[in-house]
Amino acid sequence: MGNVLNYHMPKTLLSWSSGKDSAWTLHVLRSQGVRVDGLLTTINQAFDRVAMHAVRRTLVEQQAAAVDLPLWTVPLPWPCSNAEYERIMSDVCRQAVASGYDTIAFGDLFLTEVREYRERTLQGTGLTPIFPVWGLPTDALAAEMIAAGLKAKITCVDPKILPAALAGSDFNDAFLKSLPPGTDPCGEKGEFHSFVYNGPMFRRPVPASVGEVVERDGFVFADLTPAGS
Repeated sequence: MGNVLNYHMPKTLLSWSSGKDSAWTLHVLRSQGVRVDGLLTTINQAFDRVAMHAVRRTLVEQQAAAVDLPLWTVPLPWPCSNAEYERIMSDVCRQAVASGYDTIAFGDLFLTEVREYRERTLQGTGLTPIFPVWGLPTDALAAEMIAAGLKAKITCVDPKILPAALAGSDFNDAFLKSLPPGTDPCGEKGEFHSFVYNGPMFRRPVPASVGEVVERDGFVFADLTPAGS
């Protein structure tokens, strides 16, 4: 009997914000033949929502079902110090390694300090960080997402940079054309955040309705609710 090649396929966890960049990262990984085995999302305990994106947990759970992946939710206290955050995430990393994961993917695009922070805090955990969409030109990337059928709602905008009226709008060509000069088309500098409800990475759409729009903590948030609820 011949030698059997013992090839190890990395078990990958994807950092999932509910937004377009993490969803596109899933699409890129799958297109490259990389198996993604789970999604990792941090949830603000006080509001039961994804931090900054302010997306309800129920919608994130529907996203996970639509991409056919298990969802790891990590509850974070509010407020949460950086030291507390790192302690909680260290525990999560240990749990992930114990569950067989050895790789964690992020949808970061070009903020070097963010990438360096992730690489530094993951040293020695047993998890190797990868950045599948790193360095892609964001104007071309935003256009490619839209052309490929990615559908997203803008859940949060920084009113110091963007008109508050853009909260709740669709991420589409009209939205990109409305951005003030100097705004990153993917919102990588925090200009806006999004919720993906359909796209090539989804088996079915996750319809959501735009509800109340509120200003809180210096940002404008559009509340999304599951359609029909």
